[in-house]
Amino acid sequence: MKLGLFAAVSVLSMMAASVAFALDQNLPAYQPAAGITGQLKSVGSDTLDRQMEAWAKGFQRFYPEVKIEVEGRGSATAPEALVEGTAQFGPMSRFMSAGEAEKFEKKFGYKVSNFRVAIDALAIYVNKDNPIPCLAMQQVDRIFSATRKGSGGRSIVTWGDAGLTGEWASKPIVIYGRNSISGTHDFFRQIVLYDGDFKPDVNQEPSSEAVVQHVAEDKFAIGYSGIAFKTDGVRAAPLSVNPGGQLSVNPGGQCHNATLEETIGGKYPIARYLYVYLNKKPDEHLDPLRAEFVKYILSRDGQALVEQEGYYSLTNEIREAELRKLGLSPPER
Repeated sequence: MKLGLFAAVSVLSMMAASVAFALDQNLPAYQPAAGITGQLKSVGSDTLDRQMEAWAKGFQRFYPEVKIEVEGRGSATAPEALVEGTAQFGPMSRFMSAGEAEKFEKKFGYKVSNFRVAIDALAIYVNKDNPIPCLAMQQVDRIFSATRKGSGGRSIVTWGDAGLTGEWASKPIVIYGRNSISGTHDFFRQIVLYDGDFKPDVNQEPSSEAVVQHVAEDKFAIGYSGIAFKTDGVRAAPLSVNPGGQLSVNPGGQCHNATLEETIGGKYPIARYLYVYLNKKPDEHLDPLRAEFVKYILSRDGQALVEQEGYYSLTNEIREAELRKLGLSPPER
């Protein structure tokens, strides 16, 4: 088995011991600064669209004169906006690719910067009436992938192929996913499909909400999307992975839910950090407006909004590391 599936989770598992609350009580409240005015624009991830909107509104309560515009069409739009200078922030639900980062560095002469803003469990959604008790990661690969690099075997086409009986046995699985400009699409393909190809009959949707809505409306549908987009019409199927990094052969193995505890603890197998990218010269401080918005996002106020929107918040330890990386905190003594 490739290590890709667990690479996304391993960094999260290191935080397990330090997480005692859904919201780390060591996170400091945001302290507003004087004289903050101006305009900001964010272009990028649809996954982070609602989150960026929430941060913008929260920030504007401290600074009513600040104008913030948020555009969320997909992670692939963030690098271009930063290179062209049409946005100050580029939220992404995946790492910037080598080619995207190279294009930025070629234009500006230095590397693009980023900071972690939240933790996401990528859920495999089924309709609320679907009785599937658990899905093995091999099954997920065989449902979504045409190449099945992570599982081998034959394609899973019907719910009977996935183990359901009765009226479900002969019903074709209707598959939904994100479109190709989405960071969620790329992350899912790389980590869950082992860089394999999606089946041609996967319905590619322009937003995470659309994926979940279709699954809620179709009893026999399945789709993937961030945990923050869960609605009453769907449920996140538990996922099964064998100890030692081996894929579970059957869905009767140990199953894990997309909860905070199992995600942070490294048990739920599809987890990721969410990022915001920005243009920062290595030898210069961020301008006050951008600096304060970053501080707000990483404060207790900003991370409380992460929990409110349905994602999982960062620890204070991560907050301090991200601030130091951007030169926004005093050097360690």
